[in-house]
Amino acid sequence: MNRMTARTRRAPRQAEAERNDRALVEAAKAVVAVDGAHASVAAIAARAGVGIGSLYRRYRTKEELFQHLLSVTLDQYLEAAEAGLAIEDPWEGFAHYVRTILEIGPGWMGPIAGTIGLTEEINEKNRRADELVAAVVERAHTAGVLRDDATLVDVELLIEQLGKSPLLDQLETKGRVELMDAARDARARITEIVLDGLRAKDNPRLPGRAPGYELFSARWERAEADLVTAHPDPTR
Repeated sequence: MNRMTARTRRAPRQAEAERNDRALVEAAKAVVAVDGAHASVAAIAARAGVGIGSLYRRYRTKEELFQHLLSVTLDQYLEAAEAGLAIEDPWEGFAHYVRTILEIGPGWMGPIAGTIGLTEEINEKNRRADELVAAVVERAHTAGVLRDDATLVDVELLIEQLGKSPLLDQLETKGRVELMDAARDARARITEIVLDGLRAKDNPRLPGRAPGYELFSARWERAEADLVTAHPDPTR
């Protein structure tokens, strides 16, 4: 009876924590898009509708908050890749992954690259996500539906570039809610144009050398100077 009561009490709290996490990720996307790595915890909490006091009880510093939000975003990457692999058609599985990640909007992560430490949990999730996304891309290549000169890094860089939408960010900042649906439609159209360019057909070869993974990893390496001068104030 006591165990059942404790479990019953935990369920609403867990559901509330999950709702707060989703709201905080969405708020971080919007605030970081404008303020970059200097985005304040207070601004993110206010936009998410989460009390600053309750947020500080969960996360002692801004770094802890960003680490958690990065972990949550990587969970979304994993779910999208798993769903893509579950789709029988290799092209539709690949396209599902791209569309889903663009809808999630990974662009918020770029500005914080190199400003926070990466935990073992984050590194492990990132490794698993890399493996699953590589499987999505490799399956599409093997089936001959994805152009053979488009590498995994090409695809991920493309998603990063399209994941941050200045159009949506600017309209939202200006409060032009009447234009948001049109802006989302425009992004969806651009996404389909991009996907069509990734299909295997009689394409001109891509220019230059294929990009290496260091274009991602180098940005997330935390500079020694940052480690020495990191400010302990959680609101900064």
